Amino acid sequence: MSFLKKLFGGGGGQGEIDGGEPVEHKGFLIRATPYKEDGQYQTCGVVTKEVDGELKEHRFVRADKTTSVEDAIAISLRKGRQIVDEQGDAIFR
Repeated sequence: MSFLKKLFGGGGGQGEIDGGEPVEHKGFLIRATPYKEDGQYQTCGVVTKEVDGELKEHRFVRADKTTSVEDAIAISLRKGRQIVDEQGDAIFR
């Protein structure tokens, strides 16, 4: 299955896992959206922020996988914080 197909919703996985409530970090909201594939959970999430009255969104998928959904959520949130720390508002350009 192609990476882009999975990224844009055409994957063969079982759909996104509810990662709970978004977490605020430096004015951004980070939501974990891992999905199950091949018996493991893929690290995936969404970073959002309101910029000039418009809600901006950046989706990310990382290579990290784990067998625990709780670990996948924790890793997704950590990766989201890392993205915000390294790129800030530049992720929306």
